Amino acid sequence: MRLSHAELLKKIRLGEDSYLELKEVRFAGDKLRGPSQDDLADELAAFANSAGGVLVLGVEDKSRAVVGIELDKLDAVEALVRQACEDAIKQPLAPLIERLTLPDAQGVEQPVIRVDVPRSLFVHQSPGGYLHRVGSSKRPIAPDQLARLFQQRSQSRLIRFDETPVPTATFADLDEVLWRRFTGDLEGEPAETVLSKLAMGGIDEEGVWRPSVAGVLMAAPDPRVFFSTAYIQAVAYAGTEIAPSQHDPYQLDAADIFGPLDRQIADACHFVRRNMRTWARKGPAGGRADTPQYDLVAVFEAITNAVAHRDYSLSGSKVRLRMFENRLEIYTPGMLANTMTPETLRYRQVARNEVIASLLARCPVPPGLEAGRRSRIMDKRGEGVPIILRESLLLSGVSPVFRLIGDSELLLTIYAANGESKS
Repeated sequence: MRLSHAELLKKIRLGEDSYLELKEVRFAGDKLRGPSQDDLADELAAFANSAGGVLVLGVEDKSRAVVGIELDKLDAVEALVRQACEDAIKQPLAPLIERLTLPDAQGVEQPVIRVDVPRSLFVHQSPGGYLHRVGSSKRPIAPDQLARLFQQRSQSRLIRFDETPVPTATFADLDEVLWRRFTGDLEGEPAETVLSKLAMGGIDEEGVWRPSVAGVLMAAPDPRVFFSTAYIQAVAYAGTEIAPSQHDPYQLDAADIFGPLDRQIADACHFVRRNMRTWARKGPAGGRADTPQYDLVAVFEAITNAVAHRDYSLSGSKVRLRMFENRLEIYTPGMLANTMTPETLRYRQVARNEVIASLLARCPVPPGLEAGRRSRIMDKRGEGVPIILRESLLLSGVSPVFRLIGDSELLLTIYAANGESKS
């Protein structure tokens, strides 16, 4: 249960425990001296490996005195927290980071940063190893206990990530117009009941109804409120490489594409259409024939797959769309699901996010998009990858390539057609 402001103050007066950690923030001039990134990572991972908890930065732990953080230093402290969560913890964390004020001993409101960490579905490793919270301190998890924890959390993830309730979201965070398109007239049942049947929400461990990950991604006006990287970063570059120049612009166009997932797909397709070239030439019968750089049906399938199948549990990773003079690149966060490989993508179908896929299968293709014979954004026949490969090869003469980047991203490269070379 998330503590209210008054409850948090009471707990601070009582001191640290299994649920609360207090830390003073120290600066020397503009340089942050403490706490360190590794120290923060250990504390936050220990909470996630236990029952969750709250870290308050700007409160001295021994005296429990609210000392605050200077206003012009808040950005630096928040950045340190984000870096600890994303760079120093495996699996990365995505806690709720909040700026607020608390009264000091004289009653003056002082800025502090509150970090709420829910109990995780994963087991997290930080610089100090695998840690958990024991009273007011963090301790290494004993090997036998660690093995049981891995087993328990693995079993918990049999409920897919996109079905899990979002700890900080409420029904009021969903837009009625957006969620009603999936529920119809509700047929007399409470909205929360119907949304639960669609796996767009459910009861959390505290017995509170909350939207699920899929519910937020499909029915919140801006899912970035809860998942900061739930968007597409699109850039069109001049030339064939990223090469900043002092004289000529190396970025022709750029956009952060956000909103419900179906809107992201539509806007990303429009970005590609807007920035690709199309050549006009004489057709076989003497009429005009247009040759685009990319087959837009293949582009639609590629972007849909990236948005629908990315790993939303990864903090700090977003879908990246890169357009160059000779190719289109789409980076999708997450490894391939189960035992799939880039070579087997055309033959097998595995959905990482089954709820998201089912909801996108209910969404009509937005007007103005080229989606072939598709009337809904997704189908369940597994035709997306074959369409990407077939149509792109037919247009450009070069087959698209899927490639794993390290252990965290899938890269799809679609090569551009060269209409100028066609007679």
